[in-house]
Amino acid sequence: MFESFRSDVRAVLGRDPAARSGLEVALLYPGLHAVWGHRISHWLWVRGWRLPARWFSQMVRGMTGIEIHPGATLGSGFFIDHGMGVVIGETAEIGADVTLYHGVTLGGTSLNKGKRHPTIGDRVVVGAGAKILGAITVGADSRIGANAVVVKPVPANSVVVGVPGQVVVRTQQPGAAGLDLNHTNLPDTLGTAVGQLLERVEELEEKVSVHHHYGAEHAVHAPHGGTWRGDDFQI
Repeated sequence: MFESFRSDVRAVLGRDPAARSGLEVALLYPGLHAVWGHRISHWLWVRGWRLPARWFSQMVRGMTGIEIHPGATLGSGFFIDHGMGVVIGETAEIGADVTLYHGVTLGGTSLNKGKRHPTIGDRVVVGAGAKILGAITVGADSRIGANAVVVKPVPANSVVVGVPGQVVVRTQQPGAAGLDLNHTNLPDTLGTAVGQLLERVEELEEKVSVHHHYGAEHAVHAPHGGTWRGDDFQI
């Protein structure tokens, strides 16, 4: 048990540059307190003490703002950064070295009492406000962008952005650490597709205008360098 506690503290120190010491982490990190509280409530849950387990988990929820159902399964090295508003459902399964930020929901979409919550693979990072819903699997080494809504399975080593979540399978392999915390490196799947379509439309309009004197002055121009023109939108 004590080795598990030390492992939890090391996970925080390794992933939060604001953490200055193990003592600070142990005393002041609500995400860590929620994980420790869950280990106790889960121990009660699997031994059939369901009501005390729920009662204790609700106490931890009131203290930390993080709700983890006692029936959920958490892997080693699990880290909840900031944590306020995190909700993890009863049948959720979380692998090793997973990182969740505040506002994340691992929720169910069925009245079925069986498996109805997500399974999160090893070393997955879930950005702030993301919602992963249903009995789906998020593959290892994936990153879920902030506020994404994930409702279908995600292959390993992928990035998910948008609502509903658009899955991009990465060609690059994860680094030696296996943790991808770079939340600024998120592909704009729909924006890129629209931009390419507009560029193609501009090319076609130019060809048509040569033969038919068709003016394309009212068309919305493709973005240059990722920046749109304000006069296209009358701003």
